[in-house]
Amino acid sequence: MTDNLRKTPLHAWHRNAGANMADFGGFDMPLWYDTGVKTEHLAVLISAGMFDTSHMDCIRVRGKDSPALLDFCFTRHISDLSSGRCAYGAFLDAQGHCIDDAIVYRFSDVSFMVCVNAGMGASITGHLVLHSNEKSVEIKDLSEQLAKLDVQGKNALKIVSGVIRDKETVFNTMPYFSFKGDLEPEASNGVSLVDGTPVIVSRTGYTGEFGFEIFIAPDKVEKLWCNLLDAGSPYGLIPCGLGARDSLRAGACLPLSHQDIGHFPFINHPWEFALPFKAGTRRFTKTFLGSQSLMDLEQQSFTYAFVGDSLRKVTAGDAARVLTEQGKDIGMVLTCATDMGIFWHEDTIISVNTPNLPPDVTIKGLACGFVMVNQPLDMGTRLSLVEGKRKIGVRLVSDIRPDRTARLAIKHFK
Repeated sequence: MTDNLRKTPLHAWHRNAGANMADFGGFDMPLWYDTGVKTEHLAVLISAGMFDTSHMDCIRVRGKDSPALLDFCFTRHISDLSSGRCAYGAFLDAQGHCIDDAIVYRFSDVSFMVCVNAGMGASITGHLVLHSNEKSVEIKDLSEQLAKLDVQGKNALKIVSGVIRDKETVFNTMPYFSFKGDLEPEASNGVSLVDGTPVIVSRTGYTGEFGFEIFIAPDKVEKLWCNLLDAGSPYGLIPCGLGARDSLRAGACLPLSHQDIGHFPFINHPWEFALPFKAGTRRFTKTFLGSQSLMDLEQQSFTYAFVGDSLRKVTAGDAARVLTEQGKDIGMVLTCATDMGIFWHEDTIISVNTPNLPPDVTIKGLACGFVMVNQPLDMGTRLSLVEGKRKIGVRLVSDIRPDRTARLAIKHFK
């Protein structure tokens, strides 16, 4: 029943727009609009799409011991993070299992914000409080005080700059995984909309493509959403649902929390950049909660990215099994989505954004995602994913969608 589900401040807008809605993390969220997942997915790759991500939770961590607390509870080095930068990592339990992945934003030496997944604000707040001991730190769940939306795609700068005051200053430089703005509206580094509404603007999207996330007061987000749709109209900006979010993040080789990462050891996966390995070794450069358990693992599992031979896919979960070419069952499918912007060409994956595409090439889309298996495998290994009578061929890859735009310098989009 939708009456029992939480709602974002944009819920009525989604309903009025005819979105196909479903339960996600306890929220009634749009899966897709009448445009459909394929169109929404390709809009982000070709121009721009906009997502309601207000179901995500934020936590403020403030005080002189904040860096020490986060360094212990989070897998990434936070003490070394510069103000105005952010880091992706995970909160683990003592067994090294992932409670949730997150992005930590550093405002100053003593002020941080943690952005976690839907419904995880209370859990991560409690986790941080539990391990704060006698530290001088204030931890506050901001989940009801902030809304968030994302504009993703190569035209995101042109669209977002149309609603930002002092856009030349805000967007003069903004590298990947940086942000501008503050939780305190009067801060010297504050950012505001043209009407004076304070916001935080961040380059930390989840699609693999260039774009921005905007944090704003919940009662201001619908006006911003509508203003962005107006500003983006010349560029074909459309609202996108969680269906396109999932297919885009899978194609970008990024995990979905509680599906690709969760209550199993946070290691041996494509996201080991979120762990503080010492270069050239399998040892960590710091001690953090769960680090010793990850080092002491006896029974290990291995998560790999895959790309299919076609756009045919199977249902994610334990019912879809991973078989070797000899027919041996070695694991399960964590995610299986379809990236409609990629295809095989001469044994290489290409995308709609690959430069100098041959004129006779048609991008049809490919299945992609992640499998968890019980043995180490080489890149390029061919496997079968089997669900009942359905069987698809895939191969393991180190990355999925090529020519992604997320990391390109902002000057590229001006």
